[in-house]
Amino acid sequence: MRKHSLSVNGLTRRDLLRAGLCGLGVGAAGMYRAPSIFGRAAEALAARAADNGRILVVLELSGGNDGLNTVAPYGDDAYYRLRPTIGLKAAGLRKIDDHFGFNRGMVGFERLFKDGKLAIVHGCGYDNPSFSHFTSMAYWQTAAPNSGEQYGWVGRVADAIRPDAPSNFLVNIDSHQSLAVRSKTHVPVVFDDPNKFMREAFSEERDVLGQVADNGQVTNPSRRYLLDIARSANDASALVRQAWANYKSPVDYGIAGLDLPKVAALIDAGMPTRLYYVSYRNNAFDTHVFQNDLHQRLLTYTSDAVSAFMQDLKRIGRDKDVVLMIFSEFGRRVPENTSLGTDHGAANLMFVAGNHVKGGHYGKIPSLTALDPGDNLMYTTDFRRVYATMIAGWLGYKNTQDLLKGSFEAFDMFG
Repeated sequence: MRKHSLSVNGLTRRDLLRAGLCGLGVGAAGMYRAPSIFGRAAEALAARAADNGRILVVLELSGGNDGLNTVAPYGDDAYYRLRPTIGLKAAGLRKIDDHFGFNRGMVGFERLFKDGKLAIVHGCGYDNPSFSHFTSMAYWQTAAPNSGEQYGWVGRVADAIRPDAPSNFLVNIDSHQSLAVRSKTHVPVVFDDPNKFMREAFSEERDVLGQVADNGQVTNPSRRYLLDIARSANDASALVRQAWANYKSPVDYGIAGLDLPKVAALIDAGMPTRLYYVSYRNNAFDTHVFQNDLHQRLLTYTSDAVSAFMQDLKRIGRDKDVVLMIFSEFGRRVPENTSLGTDHGAANLMFVAGNHVKGGHYGKIPSLTALDPGDNLMYTTDFRRVYATMIAGWLGYKNTQDLLKGSFEAFDMFG
């Protein structure tokens, strides 16, 4: 396979043309190649636009993270009454004030919080919560509980901000596409391993597609659509592979990384993406049995990766352009179970990290004594308030009521 000569930090149109990445092309005989469905990624990269726009990265912690043992309310005696065995002792916490302390594995989060770059949003949830992983995750991914909404909230944000669906605006790093990024007009770039982000047939397809004359002869809409999709997938996969090949970072992301190095690589390469969606997969945070050691490891991996991502963004000069939002589909029941773990709960924490974030506590802290009939925290903050904060406060799209199908007041979170 021919190696591309694409330069991450000095892209030129000639580089892109040599790499075969342009969405438009005119042959010697005047044969026109139509814009791909991803749009004009190559031109955007070649032009090195002065304003790439603010970027939102969403990190999903699948499985239902236990917020109470993530940011432990050691100052509340009820916490220890309800969790006599798995409640984290105050002496072992990374205390951030006289009431809360991070799990001891969260060195990076402690640093971000004390630097004023991490917001903790308390009591996030919604009415009539579901305790099903699949159902509750769908509610969070669509921002439309109990509605049957078919498009994801991140996909709808992309549709609202850029209805013209420019190339590579939306990236989902996973083995399959998340409902969160499903869009009416955008085709998300979805990949897992950057080095394998190419179907085996693409090598042959590239030669065939390059020979297809597009001078009005392809009139069948379905064939036309498939032709554009194939070309676009070729273009996007080459961009991703080259960005990853050129990415060299001295920053240590720890054991897991959580796909955040891949996000950093694409940002460093100048991809025009404004919305990234990544996840901690396989219901890792579903800690029903012997929770504490496993949960601490998971939080250590998460904290290390997020902290490293912020350092990496500073290294490449993009730390002022990016905000990271973290959520899980639900919290855990407040009392510990008989297996030294916790069961599916309701309200939970959310986190927002970034250079422009006004760090601290947001939202009303839920009571540990006034629980719902299932011994769950009562939610005090509709999670869509945090989404509205990302959309209006960070990305600058103010009409969140239509987008989120309701009125949700944004927090004053960005400076």
